[in-house]
Amino acid sequence: MKKNSVKKLAKILVDYSCKVKKGETVLIDSDLPAKPLVLELYRQILLKGAYPMIDWSTEGFAHIYYNNATEEQLRHYPKITEFKHLNTDAFIFIRAPKNRNELRNCDTRKILLRRKILDPLSKIHIKKRWVIFDWPTKTLAKDAGMSFEKFQKFVFSSSLLDWKKETEKMKKVQNLLNKTDKVRIVAKNTDLTMSIKGMHAIIGDGSYNMPDGEVFTAPLKNSLNGFIKFDFPYRFMGRKISGIFLEFRNGKVVRAKAEKNEKFLKQMLATDSGSSYVGELGIGCNYKIDKFTDNTLFDEKIGGTIHLALGFAYPECYKGKNGKKGNKSVIHADIVKDLRDGGKIYFDGKLVEENGKFKI
Repeated sequence: MKKNSVKKLAKILVDYSCKVKKGETVLIDSDLPAKPLVLELYRQILLKGAYPMIDWSTEGFAHIYYNNATEEQLRHYPKITEFKHLNTDAFIFIRAPKNRNELRNCDTRKILLRRKILDPLSKIHIKKRWVIFDWPTKTLAKDAGMSFEKFQKFVFSSSLLDWKKETEKMKKVQNLLNKTDKVRIVAKNTDLTMSIKGMHAIIGDGSYNMPDGEVFTAPLKNSLNGFIKFDFPYRFMGRKISGIFLEFRNGKVVRAKAEKNEKFLKQMLATDSGSSYVGELGIGCNYKIDKFTDNTLFDEKIGGTIHLALGFAYPECYKGKNGKKGNKSVIHADIVKDLRDGGKIYFDGKLVEENGKFKI
């Protein structure tokens, strides 16, 4: 890994994504393998005159926890962590997995229960400045079907972009979405319609995800009708759910199938009252990400794809008082549909994307 690339990335995360200022407290929450980046982030934050904190995590803890925690421990709310989050100005989350299957043999009921208990913490940091980055590991490279060296180049080439220029490119899509009522997505085994009337489209400009490159909005909760077959699998608590097919009626998933791990798909949909509704429609616009990597942070940005997120809807997509009407859930499951081979997107009956290429 070139030190210069690490330094450039750290500066983007500190200066651009989190906009760290003098006197602020910044929490770096990272897995151990990302130490080179964390050290540079720590230095950059200090140079800003801010106060860095580091929370380290490593594989093994989650497996031990879910196989040994009692019901009382699962339901325990960490007030100390809440205090830390309330008094933190910006969060930098660095994931660097060496074992993505750690939760595979854990009780999913326990994991979902713990998510519900910790949900208030998510609501704290999501209102502040935060960014997520996945440090390249050999595990992620293997899942992406690349050599480690090639994967490193892939990660940094899709992250070290001029994000202000990328934002300007995506404004055309944003402006059109903001004027649209009906969206229709058509492809093999897919014909899905929804309304986004009155919603606000957001540009994924690198402020919260790195790499980024998408434009997303929230469909009206009860407006989805039709069906969709997803080309790419989705990872849920250590399980890979493949060949996902969803049918919607008045916004809700009324039929769900999967070629692999269908049981866990249905369990995810039954998490809470909002998990069987869609909270986000996203359009991938990062053409530096041109292949499936089995990592949602990258795959939902692939130029020529769309993704639907089951569950939580980002409140910033709702204008004014409508912010309280967004779909509520403890999950936000982004599932990606590839449109580069025959797929089409229509806005109010007008063809705006075909075979993954915009026609606007």
